[in-house]
Amino acid sequence: METTTLQVRGMICAGCARGAARALQKMNGVASAEVSLDTGEAKVTFDPTHVSVAQLKAALEIAGYHSG
Repeated sequence: METTTLQVRGMICAGCARGAARALQKMNGVASAEVSLDTGEAKVTFDPTHVSVAQLKAALEIAGYHSG
């Protein structure tokens, strides 16, 4: 397992943070995803043999957020 921190832009409320976390958590290979509205960051623990950082960022983009 690896852990990465992604920037999440475009969140305006706690519901946005929950939505971003759900988008990450439903991905195969993601063990956990915690998204903070205050910091604008997602801390994601994942199995790199099943999902890549690029795929995590793409999931955020599909969910309507921008990742850096």
